[in-house]
Amino acid sequence: MIQTPPPAPDAHAGVIAPPPLIYFGFLLLGWVLDTYVLHLSMPFELTFPVKVIAVVLIVAGLGLEMWAGGLFKKAGTNVVPWSPSTALVATGPYRFSRNPMYVGFTLVYLGLALGLQSPSAMILLLPCLALITWGVIQREERYLAARFGQPYLDYKERVRRWL
Repeated sequence: MIQTPPPAPDAHAGVIAPPPLIYFGFLLLGWVLDTYVLHLSMPFELTFPVKVIAVVLIVAGLGLEMWAGGLFKKAGTNVVPWSPSTALVATGPYRFSRNPMYVGFTLVYLGLALGLQSPSAMILLLPCLALITWGVIQREERYLAARFGQPYLDYKERVRRWL
């Protein structure tokens, strides 16, 4: 963990929207399309094994989000990307992914889309991830590079963006 002097109160990544809202918006759009417009469903039934897979994805995603968010709180930095960062966390899941919270959101999204039997939501995950990458992650990366300098650039070189 690297700490720096306190940032200016208005210093933040400038993300386009809260990431959970982006994920939820795409999931809801897919479900609405399938339920009320396209009348699509998955090409398989929501059997017990499918439910188990959906629950495992949701639980794994929530667990990853809580673990990653807990490390931010332990380091004393903000979890929300529209608030200033005061520490660079590179432990726990951050050793394998620069964005484990977004990996967690993605797992939850997949589990919910599977449980909702929404093929449109599954398809919309791709533009959702593109928007998260462009409108959130790339902005966070620019902000973190400016905020933490070489230590962040070194971290970025060592650890993948997603997995």
